[in-house]
Amino acid sequence: MKRRLSVVMRRKVAIGKRLARVPRRCRAPLRGTRGPMTLRYAAWSFVSAMAGLLAISELTILLGHPLLIGSLGASAVLLFGATESPLAQPRNLVGGHVVSAVVAVVVVALLGSTPLSMALAVCTSIFLMNLTHTTHPPGGATALIGVQGAVGPSFVLLPVLTGALILLLVACFTNNVVYHRSYPRHWL
Repeated sequence: MKRRLSVVMRRKVAIGKRLARVPRRCRAPLRGTRGPMTLRYAAWSFVSAMAGLLAISELTILLGHPLLIGSLGASAVLLFGATESPLAQPRNLVGGHVVSAVVAVVVVALLGSTPLSMALAVCTSIFLMNLTHTTHPPGGATALIGVQGAVGPSFVLLPVLTGALILLLVACFTNNVVYHRSYPRHWL
């Protein structure tokens, strides 16, 4: 009993020390280092994102099925505004959205659409994206959107996979048609 109490006390002390370090570990310089941003890069991001999102909108009209969801707008930021980011690469884009969409479908089937199931879908998506090396921040939004909308299995294909693939095709074209960009850095 005494030994058990000692272990509990040591854990409390260790937790207390970690908590005391939090404010110190949050310290950072006011300004970080940034590479220069050119008007050309920013303008091409604008044009490319417009092309990608309009392509999805046009396919929506042709198919008569809504394909444009908020998380694809967030993906456009990465694909056209931060092309070199590891989180913007094809494996992450497609894998992150698909993993998160599948999680949303499973969570809705098992738990319905509640605040708890929404949180569970997002954190499960993060967990699985980390394990599969497909982390794509907009994937968390895909999971949330899916549970909020109480989606079924078709959500994975339309709009998620279709929308991600359209953005990928546009990104491969627009980011390589000009000399100052190159995409992707790697496929897998």
